[in-house]
Amino acid sequence: MAKIVVSLADGRQAEFNSPVTTGEALKSLLNGKLKNIIAVKVNGEAVDLSHTLTRTAELDPITADSAAGQKMLRHSTAHIMAQAVQELYPETRLGIGPAIENGFYYDFDRPQSFSDTEMEKIEQRMAQIIKQDLPFRKSVISKAEAIQTFSEKSEAYKLELINELDDNRLNLYQQGDFIDLCRGPHIPSTGKVPAFKLLSVAGAYWRGNENNKMLQRIYGTAHSSAARLKQYLNQLAEAKKRDHRKLGQELDLFSFSPEAGAGLVIYHPKGAILRGIIEDFEKREHLKRGYQPVIGPLLLKLDLWKKSGHYDNYRENMYFTEIEGQQYGIKPMNCLAHMLVYKSRLRSYRDLPLRYFELGTVYRHEKSGVLHGLLRVRGFTQDDAHILCTPEQLNDEIIGIIDFVQQVMDTFGFSYTLEISTRPEKSIGSDEDWERATEALPHALEHRGLPYTINQGDGAFYGPKIDVKLKDAIGRWWQCATIQCDFTLPERFDLCYIGKDGQRHTPVMLHRVILGAMERFLGVLIEHYAGAFPVWLAPVQVRVMSITNEQDDYVLSLAEKLIEHDIRVETDTSPEKIGFKIKEARLQKIPYMLIVGAKEKAAGSVAVRKRGAGDLGGMEFDEFIQQIDHEINQKIH
Repeated sequence: MAKIVVSLADGRQAEFNSPVTTGEALKSLLNGKLKNIIAVKVNGEAVDLSHTLTRTAELDPITADSAAGQKMLRHSTAHIMAQAVQELYPETRLGIGPAIENGFYYDFDRPQSFSDTEMEKIEQRMAQIIKQDLPFRKSVISKAEAIQTFSEKSEAYKLELINELDDNRLNLYQQGDFIDLCRGPHIPSTGKVPAFKLLSVAGAYWRGNENNKMLQRIYGTAHSSAARLKQYLNQLAEAKKRDHRKLGQELDLFSFSPEAGAGLVIYHPKGAILRGIIEDFEKREHLKRGYQPVIGPLLLKLDLWKKSGHYDNYRENMYFTEIEGQQYGIKPMNCLAHMLVYKSRLRSYRDLPLRYFELGTVYRHEKSGVLHGLLRVRGFTQDDAHILCTPEQLNDEIIGIIDFVQQVMDTFGFSYTLEISTRPEKSIGSDEDWERATEALPHALEHRGLPYTINQGDGAFYGPKIDVKLKDAIGRWWQCATIQCDFTLPERFDLCYIGKDGQRHTPVMLHRVILGAMERFLGVLIEHYAGAFPVWLAPVQVRVMSITNEQDDYVLSLAEKLIEHDIRVETDTSPEKIGFKIKEARLQKIPYMLIVGAKEKAAGSVAVRKRGAGDLGGMEFDEFIQQIDHEINQKIH
């Protein structure tokens, strides 16, 4: 047998005369020191440390604190949780248990709901299993053997998954007496889990289908150190305080009603004011940059959605209706109407670029299990724009959008990162068009000197995209803005312009949003500021309150003057004590309180309290107007 040469990227090599596990090979290469290595990539493919090498290979160690390692750690912890649950409650049947962002979950079918006490017992049993340091053992068996194994265990959900698989050889993983169907890879043993915590239990339909049985989903998190777990739990506690659903109710911004339907937002007056402020800001900023407002219909004929490719590639997310025997699709996107605007007359290269902008409301069929406050809804409004330009103008237009994004994110106080998503498996358009579009995006970012990462295969079905991910005040990342480069739909819709050569040419189309869905952005914004909006965004900027009823007329006159200066104001002339009034205004997170008593009324002044700063003392009314106008105009946050 030929020698097996195993190497690392830095050039270190080791030779073996017979098959060797990846763990043994790494020990030889690293002088026996695996440190926090929990798995390895063999020629780019992640495998267990128990995987046997039979031929020459390059190894890339996976550590517990790497992105791949964290995912593996969390998935392995999900298996440990499933083992603990079945040891404590043998009647429980297993669903699935993947790793998710920052944690993991497992779905269980059990007659009784998991109580808080039982959750504590599960966590304690998991700690015992981790202490036992049970190895994760992989076995490869036939599909028939897998069916027999899980039939004996009465695991109906596993059998459903197995029967749908085309492969005849399936992976099982076992720790102790617990066996699960799993592709892997896994950490070497249960003892390699440094820190974990169970978080919550919720209902979840089997496979996300509301027609299936409701299971119990236990969520947890696992981290590469106790310190990282503590940091994450502190972040969760802060996020709970900032939950936009809780603050939305407390600040009377919006609500959802089962009578209206799931995932459909109802804006209350203050929420509508907040949204209106942002929309007005966006309209002004778009007009400054040469965008032209357009408005498309909510319904478009089904033939149009078929022509665009949405029907074939996106119909599971769409709603349909029929009018006088004609099928219509309720728009999930705004691009089709914008192309019809372009197509309404013949265009010249001198007309380009054309930038069409619409605050367009769309509807998408989201499963009830994924709906989440404002962050995931069925009806939402996008700050949508489509730029039609010549190929020569493409680079400048992408750069213009990036500059726009930068200015807007600075205004709202967000930092961000950029990610390019490439062609997905399910796509339309030629290889040539995809290649041109995919080259355009990094070229523009590199021209601006902006760093980016690549997200393979996650582009739109009609083109690659740049996603802008915002970082909020407590370090969480949110995807909002996007720029999509599309050579395909303009061809499908026969869009053209007359070039300098007098011939017809097809324009390029950029699909882009800056804030994205208004609903989602509002949810992120509420949590970013914890409901304490900067003055320019606050639905109520000032509350004027009297100490006694003798100042009520002065309170009302001040309110009238504030309104004349376009300041959003409320008054409190209730008979409550001033301390109670201040507390109420503070709970409503109002930026400024103006308190007036007999002294202020006589002097024509106000006593000013500022959110976060406390008592600013007495102030001439005109002086206060200058101060708040400055904050509003400068959009200080």
